Amino acid sequence: MTNPAPFAMLKRNPDVLTCIANLSNDEVFTPPEFADKMLDTLAEGWAAANGGANLWADSTATFLDPCTKSGIFLRQIAKRLIDGLADEIPELQARVDHILTRQLFGIGITRLTGLLARRSLYCSKLANGEHSVAQDFDDADGNVWFQRTEHDWLGDKCHFCGAPRAIFDRAEGFETHAYAFIHTDDPQARLAEIFGDDMQFDVIIGNPPYQLASDGGTRDVPIYQHFVEQARKLQPRFLSMIIPSRWMTSGLGLSEFRNSMLSDTKLSALIDYPIASEVFPGVEIKAGVCYFLRDESSNGPCRVTTIRSEQVFGPTDRNLGEYDVFVRDARAVEIVRRVLAQQEPSVNAILAKDKEFGWTSNFNDFHSDRRVGDVPIYYIRNTKRSSGYIERDKINKSANLVDTWKVLVPKAYGAGEGVPHQILGKPIIAPSPSVCTQSYLFFHLNSNVEAQSLASYYSTRFFRFMVSTRKITQDATHSTYAWVPQQTWDRTWTDAALYEKYGITAAEQAYIESMIRPMEAVD
Repeated sequence: MTNPAPFAMLKRNPDVLTCIANLSNDEVFTPPEFADKMLDTLAEGWAAANGGANLWADSTATFLDPCTKSGIFLRQIAKRLIDGLADEIPELQARVDHILTRQLFGIGITRLTGLLARRSLYCSKLANGEHSVAQDFDDADGNVWFQRTEHDWLGDKCHFCGAPRAIFDRAEGFETHAYAFIHTDDPQARLAEIFGDDMQFDVIIGNPPYQLASDGGTRDVPIYQHFVEQARKLQPRFLSMIIPSRWMTSGLGLSEFRNSMLSDTKLSALIDYPIASEVFPGVEIKAGVCYFLRDESSNGPCRVTTIRSEQVFGPTDRNLGEYDVFVRDARAVEIVRRVLAQQEPSVNAILAKDKEFGWTSNFNDFHSDRRVGDVPIYYIRNTKRSSGYIERDKINKSANLVDTWKVLVPKAYGAGEGVPHQILGKPIIAPSPSVCTQSYLFFHLNSNVEAQSLASYYSTRFFRFMVSTRKITQDATHSTYAWVPQQTWDRTWTDAALYEKYGITAAEQAYIESMIRPMEAVD
């Protein structure tokens, strides 16, 4: 190459890839500066596992982005390799051709992103076009592949990704969002079909699509876990992906994935961002995002870093599989350990299950005027708490709990991502008899005195802090309360008394109070 001008695009101000709009909240473009952070973590891991070797000076290393959108990872890797291989391959055009034809590979998630990724990597939407910086490609796609893929329908859902047929069974000319990398039982064979060779990649890196819309429009189907699982099957030396952090404690259909992640001793680094907009400006992703580095030669522990509002906590060596969920803030772990060491019964034992009386949140077969024999029913509609009355003979489930005193607690509570946070909505004390819809969970007790005592406990920072270690989305499910120990229900509980009981140090108290704000008196 006699004129290196095409590579000046890497230094243009502004970088075009900082200016493009996201496809959606679930298919977001990775900002260049964040891609570079992930590549820095990758390079550090590579050096640690290879005697200090420089990844970017390795002309044999191969890289795959199996879900490329803007092409940012491939472009930034190319930039680093162009500098790192200068001594081994001095002539620029030969160096560029080697990198682009033998080291960098991508799979577009849509036709549009395939074109965009080629433009980012080859400076041309055609890899063999006259403006392409690569001269050794015979076809227009180069090593950035995209072809329309169809879903594998099993009834009304896709066998591979769970996409609803009613939405994604589309005519030619419309994107199917059937991503090729995860629509196969044998990803190794699929890559051989795509790239024409038996490919073994040293590095797989990317930002996969996060979810697909559900047929009902209420519970979307997560799919990012499938990309991670497929990539692990390929056993690359290193794997790094940025994904939503919901997997750590919750997420529709993510239990198996969570277990596999927490038990994976090859995860060598986990960098967690509780506030997603600090990674993807203008994008809201509940519970934040994280990226990880998986080193095939590692055997634990995992170095965990939490970054919130430019504050960096860690890295801290963690055993990810210590509990059934991941306590994302290392500062909380010692408190959790100390509380659980008491081996006290959990408040779960007196907490009703979801939809205990069988009624969903939109149940409305009740009335506003009280009649003889009626039972009060509590519900939330359009964020407003209300109550009405229902005939006792219409209560067909959990009738044994009707005549208990209850502390009703909202099943969902979200108030932004900032701290300190309230974590849970205010409780309501409901006398005996009473019932509720799915809008509430409830603690069932024997008397008003016990209900008042539990409500005071619920309102403490300590109680809500213990909940927060298992709750990272707005839903507070039954399992969210698993680590909250029971107390005696004969007094008004305060944080001071609980701090003393569990040996919470002054520094730990300050930490708890920096994360959990006070809760006003109960209703």
